[in-house]
Amino acid sequence: MGRFLIRRLLQAAFVLVVISAITFFLFWATPANPALLICGKNCNTETVAQVNATYGFDDPLVVQYGHYMQGLVSPGGRTIGSEGNERHCAWPCFGESYQNGIPVWDSIRDAFPATLWLAAGAAVLWLLAGVLLGLIAALRRGKFADKLSVGLALFGVSFPTIVFGYLLLFLFIVKLKWIPFPDTANSALFTVGPVKWLQFYILPWITLALVFAALYTRLTRANMIDTMNEDYIRTARAKGLDERTVVFKHGLRSALTPIVTIFGLDVGGLLGGAVITEQIFSITGLGKFSIDSVLSNDLPAIMGVVLFAAIFVVLANIVVDVLYAVIDPRVRLS
Repeated sequence: MGRFLIRRLLQAAFVLVVISAITFFLFWATPANPALLICGKNCNTETVAQVNATYGFDDPLVVQYGHYMQGLVSPGGRTIGSEGNERHCAWPCFGESYQNGIPVWDSIRDAFPATLWLAAGAAVLWLLAGVLLGLIAALRRGKFADKLSVGLALFGVSFPTIVFGYLLLFLFIVKLKWIPFPDTANSALFTVGPVKWLQFYILPWITLALVFAALYTRLTRANMIDTMNEDYIRTARAKGLDERTVVFKHGLRSALTPIVTIFGLDVGGLLGGAVITEQIFSITGLGKFSIDSVLSNDLPAIMGVVLFAAIFVVLANIVVDVLYAVIDPRVRLS
C-alpha cells in the first residue's frame, strides 16, 4: 500500500505540473494583453512598458513559468514586481488579481468554504437518495417501486438544473415564503447559526443533488441487478444466509465499486465550483468567483481556480483507488 500511494502521488504531481503548464501557456495564447488589463482604460505606451517590467511580462515565457511554479511549490512563495516596487506573495502564490490586486489565493480561500458546504451537503443527499432508490428498484424489479424509481430518475436527468433551481427559489422563497431571502454575505457561514445556515443551503443542495441522484439511481439499479445474478450470490443463498446478509454484505458491497469511482470524481469536480447552482442562489463560492473572473478577463484568477479544481480531481482519483481495496476484497493494489 505504501509503494502504491507513493507511486500515485508522484503521478498526481506530474499531472498537476502538466495541467499548470497547459493552463499557463493557454493564458498567453489569449488575445488579451495582460498589461492593458492591469492598467485599465488610461493606458499609454509608458504605462504599458512599466506594467510589463513590473510583472515580468517582458521575460521569456519559460522564465515566467518558472517564477509562477516557484510561487506554487516553494514554501517561501515568490516576489512580484520590479526593483523598488516589490511585493511578497506568500505560498501558495497563484499571482495577483488584475482587477483589485488581491492575491488570488486569498480570494480562493475566502470562496472555498461556501463551495465545500454546498458540495458536501449535496453529495450526502444524492448518494443516499440515489443508492437507496436504486437498491429498491433492483430488489423490486418489474414492480411498482421499480417503475416509480426509474420514473423519478428519468425526471431528474431530463430536468435542467437551472430551471429546477429557479423553480425552487420562486416556490419556496418568493411564493410560499417558507424560507427567507438569504443574506448572501453571511448566511454561507455556519457561525450564523444552524437554522439560518440550513435555510441558506437546503434549496441549493436539492437543486445540485437532483441530477446526480437520478444518475446514481440508474447506476445502482443496473449494478445490483447484475450482481444479484452472480454465482457467488446463489452460493451464499444456498449456504443458508439470510437475505439481508446476502443483499447488503455480498451484493451491495460489490455493486458499490463503480459508484465509488464516479462519486469521488463528482465530488472532486464540484469542489472546483458548482457554477450554475452558485449563480442561481448567489452563493459566493468558487463557481461564482470563476464566472466573475471570466467576465472580467482576470486571467490569474482563472488559472488559480483551474489548478485548484485540478488538485481535488487528482486527489479524488487517489482516494477512489485506495477505497477499491476496502470495498471490494477482489481488488488488489499492485
